[in-house]
Amino acid sequence: MKYNFPENLYTDVRIESRKSACFALEDEDVKTNSEVEVVSAIIRVFDGKLWYTGQTSNVENIQKEIDNLATLAKPNPSIYKNKIVKNLGDCKSSVLLFSGDKDLRKLTAEDREKIVRYYYNACYDKSIKEIKSTGVFFEYNYLEKSFYSSKGAEIVQDYQRCHLVAGFDANVNGVTYPIFKQLYDFEFDKLWNRENEILEERDRCLDFAKNAVDVVPGEYVCVLAPTVTAVFTHESFGHKSESDFMLSDKTLQDEWTMGKKVAFDKVTIVDEGDSLYHGYCPYDDEGNKKQKVYLIKDGILSGRLHDAKSAATLKEKPTGNARAQNTSFSPIVRMTNTYMEAGTENPEDIIKGVKEGIYVHDWNYGTGLSTFTIQPRTCYKIQDGKLAEPLRVNVITGNVFKTLFDIDAVGNDLKFDSGICGKSDQNLPTAIGGPTIRVKKLTVN
Repeated sequence: MKYNFPENLYTDVRIESRKSACFALEDEDVKTNSEVEVVSAIIRVFDGKLWYTGQTSNVENIQKEIDNLATLAKPNPSIYKNKIVKNLGDCKSSVLLFSGDKDLRKLTAEDREKIVRYYYNACYDKSIKEIKSTGVFFEYNYLEKSFYSSKGAEIVQDYQRCHLVAGFDANVNGVTYPIFKQLYDFEFDKLWNRENEILEERDRCLDFAKNAVDVVPGEYVCVLAPTVTAVFTHESFGHKSESDFMLSDKTLQDEWTMGKKVAFDKVTIVDEGDSLYHGYCPYDDEGNKKQKVYLIKDGILSGRLHDAKSAATLKEKPTGNARAQNTSFSPIVRMTNTYMEAGTENPEDIIKGVKEGIYVHDWNYGTGLSTFTIQPRTCYKIQDGKLAEPLRVNVITGNVFKTLFDIDAVGNDLKFDSGICGKSDQNLPTAIGGPTIRVKKLTVN
């Protein structure tokens, strides 16, 4: 698509076509059954000092919006020498992975209901007296994005995912325990016949609720399961690497000195958008190709994530991490697929090396920059190298950089998890990943 861009101004256009649908069943009652399709665009004009932004839900009005915004801006003959504009992308590419047979938009209302009822029938078990309610939710999202700019960028890419959640409300000794299992994939067919994953999680969580004892607060050797390593990597280190945090913080800039040893030498942390995980994003919303960025390489601080502005300010190169939730927002620095690379040790051997400690199996939430907090969902005592009784743990905390140094074992079992990451009122799909790791000391309460 071609537009008449104004002279002496930088201009870009981002068009998004979205379709989503969902179906939900709870105790035989249909709770949700909907389908939504939206087309929208955001237009930006930059004169070197100010950005002028317009939006439209009618793509036929885009040229008119460009022309209107141009009247507000001050023409700048040197605009393409501007340090931010120089960092904005000029790529030409078409990456349409899902528009063929795998296109989720081809699913019918009957398809959505069929998979939900399949899992509901597989998961509902009236013989388990502790289960008071059972529900299943299915959703898919499809997004096609086009990006055009006065620098010559012409990019078309698509993204889709489907998502199924089976949930149970359990009551054990008068206490309510929500239990759920989420299944994600990019293809509808790959969500079928996975009920064993759900049932295993249900039964494990029920056993935990019946038998868990309160942890004795203190400092412990902790072994983190892959999904817990993943949330630590994302929340505690990944966000620190988003360089827009640093623009007005000289202390943080000084802390982030490249080439400094910041972790155990077997720790490597990466952010990349080409792999087909939940944060898949081959091109960002400024028209730049997503780069594979080593945030930590063999324990050495090696990189950080940029959009055009942060790269210009810190005199580095853009990394393709400018992302926006939708056309209601301008892009900011965001992670894509962020993970700690696998090591070489067997997870079983990592646990065997602990005389007394805690195995953190999964999590409810995590947060933090310099100091991190993880609220576990389930934990288990480690005694003489073996998993023992389940433990109720309220929170695990630690200093990020101290913890990175306190890692002394990295497993060979890298796994990825999917989620939605929030920042500055924008929520975006991301993937988090990691292997089993052992940390010499964390504070447990």
